[in-house]
Amino acid sequence: MMLELRDISAGYGSDAVLHGIGLGVGAGEIVTLIGANGAGKSTLAKTVSGLLSPLTGEIYFEGKRIDRLTTAARLKLGIAHVPEGRQIFAGMTVAENLALGTPRGADAEQLDWVCDLFPVLRERMESVAGNFSGGQQQMLAIGRGLMSRPRLLILDEPSLGLSPLLVSEIFTLIAGLRARGLSVLLAEQNARAALSIADRAYVIENGRVTLSGAASDLLHSPEIAARYLGVGVATAASADQSAAMAARLRQFAWDGV
Repeated sequence: MMLELRDISAGYGSDAVLHGIGLGVGAGEIVTLIGANGAGKSTLAKTVSGLLSPLTGEIYFEGKRIDRLTTAARLKLGIAHVPEGRQIFAGMTVAENLALGTPRGADAEQLDWVCDLFPVLRERMESVAGNFSGGQQQMLAIGRGLMSRPRLLILDEPSLGLSPLLVSEIFTLIAGLRARGLSVLLAEQNARAALSIADRAYVIENGRVTLSGAASDLLHSPEIAARYLGVGVATAASADQSAAMAARLRQFAWDGV
């Protein structure tokens, strides 16, 4: 496993939000965390990236224990975190925001690649980021995360506040990143969209993993449908549509938005 969490408990101060979490993310794999608001998904994302220190347990990245390392040290190892709510610097330009994602200094090659992914960023490089739409700000936030050349990208609620069309574009992008060899840990309330592109999934409830398995299996689970997909039972039609979407995305070689 590229990333492995062993018996992780974490929270704020001495109050634990996560309890005994164990999970892994393989190389070139999308793993999604699904669960209700407040279940602990964002806390887990912050613990992996180093914004929070675990109370107990160990975290390994590519075989190296990292739970005692700073966020900056984890970034240099190849772990980038795109936080919930985008958290761009609204008063700064696109170029300045992207520059913050390069811990090793200017990287013209990576900047060109990010702008190929998001042409709007190249077109508005000197624009103030606060004037962007929500979707454009999310593209900027993901682009900033990619500027560090990560091997593991942590995405926390990337679809939050976006229109259905933009949600589709963002999730197509995420699937395309996997096709380019990146691993992704995706914390997401939109369970249907997340499960449609993920390889594996963990269900988080009250800070604990209550269910895990292949994303396609969870997408067809009546229990998951009742709790997270907005239906009382899993319908064959919706499950088949989601499975078809997942198959198309897994075949998709992403060339740009």
